[in-house]
Amino acid sequence: MGVIKNLTKQKCKDGKVTLGSGVRMANTVEVGLAMKASGYDWLFIDLEHGPFTLETAQQISIAALTQEITPLVRVADLDPHLSTRILDSGAQGIILPHVNNAKEAEKLVSICKFPMEGNRSSGGGLAHAKFEHMNPKELLQEVNNETLLVAMIETPEAGDKADEIASVDGIDVLLIGTNDLSTGMGITGQHDHPKVNKVYEQVVNACTKHGKTPGMGGSYQPDLIEKRISEGMRFILSGSDLNFMIAGASAQANMIREVAKKSGL
Repeated sequence: MGVIKNLTKQKCKDGKVTLGSGVRMANTVEVGLAMKASGYDWLFIDLEHGPFTLETAQQISIAALTQEITPLVRVADLDPHLSTRILDSGAQGIILPHVNNAKEAEKLVSICKFPMEGNRSSGGGLAHAKFEHMNPKELLQEVNNETLLVAMIETPEAGDKADEIASVDGIDVLLIGTNDLSTGMGITGQHDHPKVNKVYEQVVNACTKHGKTPGMGGSYQPDLIEKRISEGMRFILSGSDLNFMIAGASAQANMIREVAKKSGL
């Protein structure tokens, strides 16, 4: 009885490293089981760049609720219905791209949290409680408690405002989108550039000050990940289903072709 716990949010509170997998190609409920079996903590279901419909994102999210992996959904912008409908449909959190200031972060909280923390409307019948009967007040409060809100930091301006963004009650994670950050700076792919490092430092300092979790996405080189974790990164977007499929398929194809080459084929 009660609302399903957000295991990733608890790990964030405990200061542990959590790993996320982007979901933009796999469109069936098995993806949660597969990523959980592979050692991941959360799904990054992409409704900004991915091709999914709301119904597909719902099915993946509801399945994930029972698979001990946290369904988080990236929406395209602050249009309220993009967040509220998928939260009503089973997501345990929202990832918002291009958050540049506290006002935008506050609006995200207002959209995604029920009163008194926000202004979200209650439609009833939430999968987060397995559709079991609960006292309405307790249900909404528990759902609020388990909802994880992630503000993506993707510009130098957002880095400069990291302190005010992290100060917003209800924001849990500041996630640096390193690809968009470096591209917008005119240094595409230079993820260890001093300008990028400055934003990482700003985000870590802001999160440390306000008790929030710093996160990173887009950088997958082992030495750079090791550096970022040592600096304080804890919420790690580790790749996507498409990346993993290509890497695994390429490794297998290369292995078989090497075996065939040894046989003169």
